[in-house]
Amino acid sequence: MKILCWNTDDAVWMHWSQVVTVGISLFRVETLEEMSQALTATPSEYEYCFMYLGNESFSKDVEDVAKFCSKFPNQKKVVFPNQLSQSAALRLFSVGVNGQCAPYIGKEQLSLVLSVIDSGEIWGGRAFIQQLIQQSARPEITSNNALEHLSDRELSVAICISRGLSNKQIALELEITERTVKAHLTSTFKKTNTKDRLALALLIQTQNLVH
Repeated sequence: MKILCWNTDDAVWMHWSQVVTVGISLFRVETLEEMSQALTATPSEYEYCFMYLGNESFSKDVEDVAKFCSKFPNQKKVVFPNQLSQSAALRLFSVGVNGQCAPYIGKEQLSLVLSVIDSGEIWGGRAFIQQLIQQSARPEITSNNALEHLSDRELSVAICISRGLSNKQIALELEITERTVKAHLTSTFKKTNTKDRLALALLIQTQNLVH
């Protein structure tokens, strides 16, 4: 597997090189423009994009990554911010970033992150995702038209998603298979016009369906 990395910090780059598992090759660029050019030239070459966000121009980097995400919506993207910012994280998740990790992530943790994202989930930790949901959920109750076409089972799966559960946890709780969970999610995303788990969770929160 090849991973294209935007990283301007030599120490962090060296760390990434040491924690990737056998079979993963990292390719470094020093600007997002170089990353865009590489993906445009060979769109199927890289399975992931890693992006390090340093302190010097953090806010600008966040917005540049957001623009990058809109240009390459189907590319798997993981950001490694050097500072904690819930507003930045929410911004990045909302535009399609698949995960957020600490720059000096451990080897086992990185393998877990990639495994979770490969399964179609967002990585950020359950508690962190819940904080994002609570922070961004609007207090007013919106129309439930977006949910009225869901079956009872699809609605149950959606509510589990808003609680931060993984597909495996949902399958255990509802006593169905993970394949069935994925099928319900695919149908639910289409019926509610949501693009990912976070967007669906936010929709459920606005309906006051989670207690």
